Amino acid sequence: MKNLTHIVNKVKQAPWRVQRQWLGLLLVGLVVTAMVAGIYINVSARAAINGRQIQLLTSEIEENNREIADMKTELAKLKAADAMQDRAEALGFQPATAEDITYITVDGFEERIPADLSIPSVGEEVSFVRSDYKDTLFDWFTHQVASQGATP
Repeated sequence: MKNLTHIVNKVKQAPWRVQRQWLGLLLVGLVVTAMVAGIYINVSARAAINGRQIQLLTSEIEENNREIADMKTELAKLKAADAMQDRAEALGFQPATAEDITYITVDGFEERIPADLSIPSVGEEVSFVRSDYKDTLFDWFTHQVASQGATP
């Protein structure tokens, strides 16, 4: 038993060592707290800076949109019929008369036929399928065989 008490006394630390360990733990805690606070402040500052930049860019976008709207309004004023006529007259243009107009005929030009979208009368037959597509498979096959036999 004496041996055991001797070992316990040797393992038992001096009071100043215990105080030093507590002081070390306290300092480590303070350093960790300071690091966390520093990181938090850094992130908060960067978020505030980025938020301010977003506000500045948003106001710049709004200003550009206002400027574009102003330019579109100015363009609309310049393209107005009265303004165009005034500018044309200032440049020496004048309205064309029937004698000033020359019509040219173009060979091969076919005038477009306007589409008739009206509902046909009751007695009229309406077909939306071209006649080329109304042949049966048997008719098509017979035509193909006949055309093959006709060529030497």
